[in-house]
Amino acid sequence: MTAATAVDAHHHVWDLSVRDQDWITGEELAPLRRTFALAELEPEARAAGIGATVLVQTVTVPEETPELLALAVGTGLVAGVVGWTDLTAPDVADTLAALAALPGGDRLVGIRHQVQDEPDPAWLLRPDVLRGLTAVADAGLVYDLVVRPHQLPAAVRAAALLPGLTFVLDHAGKPPIAQRRTRPWAGGLRDLAALPNTVCKLSGLLTEADPRSWSVEDLRPYTDTVVEAFGADRLMFGSDWPVCRLAAPYADVVDAAHTLTAHLDEEDRRSVFGATARRVYGLADPEDGLADPEDGPAALEDGLAAPEA
Repeated sequence: MTAATAVDAHHHVWDLSVRDQDWITGEELAPLRRTFALAELEPEARAAGIGATVLVQTVTVPEETPELLALAVGTGLVAGVVGWTDLTAPDVADTLAALAALPGGDRLVGIRHQVQDEPDPAWLLRPDVLRGLTAVADAGLVYDLVVRPHQLPAAVRAAALLPGLTFVLDHAGKPPIAQRRTRPWAGGLRDLAALPNTVCKLSGLLTEADPRSWSVEDLRPYTDTVVEAFGADRLMFGSDWPVCRLAAPYADVVDAAHTLTAHLDEEDRRSVFGATARRVYGLADPEDGLADPEDGPAALEDGLAAPEA
């Protein structure tokens, strides 16, 4: 895979002069309490062989997504944006249409909500949330899941109820790597992977381990479980920059992902490091033009369900 086609399917940016990131609290997260801009990421990404990225929301405020879309227009790096909107709002369909009409609206490929912070483990199954998720599918977008292991059963049920919506599991469902446990995470992950309209990101794992002393071997039992459950054609690499900087520089995150997938054949590695993200999010591939961002997220191939237009 060339630098032009490799994809980082999960990173963030924020500007503290525009908006506070109220989730950055405590001493452990203190290194993140500054502005992180695309101008800082881009040379690191290019040096690591990344030619396109997916920019993901961080806060649940409506102003952020239009800003991210506008930012994507001004760069050759960001090929897609996963934004936020209030899924419980009665006018969510209108809001999604309005976002698509904004400058950079053609880069909107998905929606995400911080389900991990919801006290109700069944939040995804609320009728108003399911109605909002249906609107996401109707808009031709995918839904990024950021959940903790105890929330995976609700995610499985929601994905089963909405076969026309593609669910992308961020950070592999946040396995308890630092605790060196696999239960109940592994069971929930396998249940989710059994549904054809689900995809998983190999992202955010270094900070689920001990960020000060992690090793590739600490991660391997978890990444092997993910690869076995989803298969390479439903996996995508994501750096989770700049959060990953708590554990390692960008280049080391990319290198760790390559090491953990080195046993895969070339075609499978192409899937993990680009083809899956391009297919699922409908990203343009500068090498072979698999999809065009103006077409929205592409239909999943090989029998996988796609968002209904």
